[in-house]
Amino acid sequence: MTQQNDASFIQVDLVAAAKRMFIGAALAFALILSLLLSVDEPKPEWGSLWMLKPLLITPLAGAGGGAFFYYMTQIVKNNVWAKLVATVVGLVGYVIAIWLGSVLGLNGTLWD
Repeated sequence: MTQQNDASFIQVDLVAAAKRMFIGAALAFALILSLLLSVDEPKPEWGSLWMLKPLLITPLAGAGGGAFFYYMTQIVKNNVWAKLVATVVGLVGYVIAIWLGSVLGLNGTLWD
């Protein structure tokens, strides 16, 4: 007696997923860099490398948000309305990831 597995799995295209992750990280890097470059005189207690933490953490969160967006858009293939809902949920998830990454990155400096 053989067992059949009827579960359908999402086929992951690693190149497409990496592309979405890179785009998400690049967008997050550009956003956080524009915010950090607007700081004229940082507080001396922050140290000389205070920009390093937000410049590392926020793009990592952006890459995670890009991966989430990729997986959300891969869930549905045929239904147009379901694809639209998945895209909106993916965008909202990406924005939440960027927000959390910026809060974690700016904690102790600009988010004081």
